[in-house]
Amino acid sequence: MTTLQTELLTIESPDGTLLGVERVGSGPALLAVHGGIGDRSRWDVLKERIADRFTLYLLDRRGRGASTRESSEPYALEREVDDVLAVIDAIGGPVRYLGHSYGALLGLEALIRTDAITHALLYEPPFDTDGNVMIRAETLDAIEARIDAGDREGALDVFYRDVLGTDSTPFKSLPMWPVRIAIVHTIVREGRIGLTYRCEPDRFADVSARVRILLGTESPETFRGAAIASRAAIAGSEIVMLPGQGHTMIDVDPDGFVAQVDAFLGSSEG
Repeated sequence: MTTLQTELLTIESPDGTLLGVERVGSGPALLAVHGGIGDRSRWDVLKERIADRFTLYLLDRRGRGASTRESSEPYALEREVDDVLAVIDAIGGPVRYLGHSYGALLGLEALIRTDAITHALLYEPPFDTDGNVMIRAETLDAIEARIDAGDREGALDVFYRDVLGTDSTPFKSLPMWPVRIAIVHTIVREGRIGLTYRCEPDRFADVSARVRILLGTESPETFRGAAIASRAAIAGSEIVMLPGQGHTMIDVDPDGFVAQVDAFLGSSEG
């Protein structure tokens, strides 16, 4: 097996947060942004499989991994979108975007603010829609209470059960589990944002990128509502169903997930 040559870049966000971004591979630029309970190692499944076809930029979102030197400014969704745009500016030229969960929500917002993204593959962005609540205030309170009591794994158990609609047990043997325990506190601040986010179609009127939204057939109804709202807001976007999958296809079927990435982000159409 060929040893991949990687480089860790440091990029400064407008508020002074220092972002760690791993660069590996060759080909068109592909920026991958992970979700709420991960870091850039979430994308290890991509490296050996597609680094011969893309230059991967794997961002550690603020507060984790190589991006722990955060600004003292209050947390806000807009600051994380600033992070994404700072990385895109540093890359230069056109970028293909891959976002999972909260990383997909950041991708939605980035599409409004830049035309450098040519293709965006968004796997289940998380936000409330009419009749579908992604994460309830009492659930965040329960997670925060577990963390305050020192039970970080128990906090994750609540998140998997009450938000993702699945048992956390099968995921505890994966390499990502210790990472998730270490950063579980970020669920609370990001979840509070999710309580107020609304997908307003007028804001997406000028988006020109090709956008595909991935949705598991077994995912909770809240993700289905958000996927439908995203498609309705972005002209020309589409939903692709993932048969038999939920929110964690990256873990349970990495080859199938990478095939989805290759099929869309490897396209030269746009």
